[in-house]
Amino acid sequence: MSPITTLLFFFFFFQITLSLSHQNTTFNFPSFTLRNITLLGDSFLHDGIVGLTSSTTVPTSTSGTLLYNNPIFHSSNFSSFSFSTNFTFSITNSNPNPPPSSSLNHFSFFLNSTKHFISLDFHTNDNTLGFNFNNFSNSIQTVGFNFTSGNLITSWIDYNKSFNKNLSVFLSYENSSFSKPEKPVLSVDVDLYEYFNEVVYLGFLGYVEGSTELQQIMKWSFEFFQFSQNKNSSMHNLGYQVDDIPPSNTTKNHHGKRFVIGFCVAVVGPALFFVVLLVLGYVSFRKWSSLRKLKKNESSMGCPKKFSYKELKFATKGFHGSRIIGNGSFGTVYKALFVTSGTVAAVKRSRHSHEGKTEFLSELSIIAGLRHKNLVQLLGWCVEKSELLLVYEFMVNGSLDKLLYKESECVILLSWVQRHNIVVGLASVLTYLHQECEQRVIHRDIKTANILLDGNLNPRLGDFGLAKLMDHDKSPVSTLTAGTMGYLAPEYLQYGKATDKTDVFSFGVVVLEVACGRRPIEKEGQEMVNLVDWVWGLYSQGKIIEAVDKRLNGEFHEDEMRKMLLLGLSCANPNSDERPSMRRVLQILNNEALPLVVPKVKPCLSFSIGLPLTLEEIVSDIGERFGSNQYTCKIIIEPS
Repeated sequence: MSPITTLLFFFFFFQITLSLSHQNTTFNFPSFTLRNITLLGDSFLHDGIVGLTSSTTVPTSTSGTLLYNNPIFHSSNFSSFSFSTNFTFSITNSNPNPPPSSSLNHFSFFLNSTKHFISLDFHTNDNTLGFNFNNFSNSIQTVGFNFTSGNLITSWIDYNKSFNKNLSVFLSYENSSFSKPEKPVLSVDVDLYEYFNEVVYLGFLGYVEGSTELQQIMKWSFEFFQFSQNKNSSMHNLGYQVDDIPPSNTTKNHHGKRFVIGFCVAVVGPALFFVVLLVLGYVSFRKWSSLRKLKKNESSMGCPKKFSYKELKFATKGFHGSRIIGNGSFGTVYKALFVTSGTVAAVKRSRHSHEGKTEFLSELSIIAGLRHKNLVQLLGWCVEKSELLLVYEFMVNGSLDKLLYKESECVILLSWVQRHNIVVGLASVLTYLHQECEQRVIHRDIKTANILLDGNLNPRLGDFGLAKLMDHDKSPVSTLTAGTMGYLAPEYLQYGKATDKTDVFSFGVVVLEVACGRRPIEKEGQEMVNLVDWVWGLYSQGKIIEAVDKRLNGEFHEDEMRKMLLLGLSCANPNSDERPSMRRVLQILNNEALPLVVPKVKPCLSFSIGLPLTLEEIVSDIGERFGSNQYTCKIIIEPS
């Protein structure tokens, strides 16, 4: 057999193998690792358990997503399909005061294709279960379960188990008599065939607004089968077409089946082995390529120093909890004291070892090539013992959010001059990133927690783990939604596409925070108040100065403060086309350009028809960041 014939032979059976692999999907996670799942947003993995929301002791807004890395595919060769899944979860709430009944807090299992979104939503504010179809809630059902009790709850979801085109949901507390109940708590008649005749992604979504809910998933299993039904019989065969066969052909059919089975064992088996070898070779090549890239960066980054792991471990007291000074998108930040030199630094340690390598290389390659007085200076780096670490200069005054919100007499109260200087410095560095670098840098996570203050309270922008590089003459990069709720631009939440204007929106929110001394989302009574909406409401009433931080005691220049507040609103305009560039913002702050006209009423949301991403674009980008190639996300924006 010639090499070309051999290649065509294996290619043919490789296609058959791929086709067969898409017919049925079964997996079981008694505990979780990062091998087959992707975590997004605030989700995290600890001791085999996935947390979808952040664990906090004060009410906050947090959201996270768990995605299964491999899609399921319903082939047109089969007339129908069924699936069953069960998962165990717990939801705890350390705050005895529940969120308002209007809260959207929920824990969801979802299936998402390019055109359709279906989810089972466990509403934690009123203990109801809802079937969500294309973002329209149907069949809301009150169930006799307290979702936020902290008890382990197992849910079973079955679809089309008896060819009845029905979706049923079962719930049970996990105890000594733990078993699947006989009666479902929710039953919905729905035909999903026409909606999922394409690639479908599945996972879990947690969303909390103004609460301390910690939503966790302990285990998860899933089964997906495709089948074709005999027109004259209820018999079915999973994965194979069933036809009416005349009795006279029974023997012939029997031999045919034996031939098919023998053929599969003799040929498809080696083909599968060949595919496994290809996959292992590809994985090995990726690891070799990554190590080679690290070596190349080591010689070309121009970093002042490559630290040893032993040196950094000693400087942080073995990465002791007492040395933790913050957390970012990349991981945990420790205070490091180098005894030999007497210097103090900040060491960022990756939250994931191998999975964080993409973000590590992103931050390292971006920061090492940037020079600006309002950027945190990179001192060095380390890659040892599966650890990814970055070493930065230490900022004695910490992050801006701690100075704005910490209610303590010993904390510095920022004056108007200092606040104005912080806003100007931030505008200056963003102008540099957007328009003065060789490649434009989109930060994607501008917030007060990522703005550090040196000994003179000058701002330094840090945390580039989510940053993206792009050429100035190219269209905006496609990204999956990343960042922090309250700072994300509406079009970014809707389509997951980051541009320089999404950074401008986040900057506008920070400007309002600095002027008003309020968080982007705060709880007032039983309602959650959005800072942008609140300031815009006061502006509509001609009372915008009332938004100023009361702790300033009127010690500010009123005209300059009004200009800053209006600048914040213009940057946080829901319509991205109406937002100024960062260069224009800096000119306005330096009185080199006239302020923009801000409408009295907050504009309604509008999105460009050409803006939505294709599934391929989203999948391509998630492959860059997470080493996976499956993802889709949908977030609904409602105009205020």
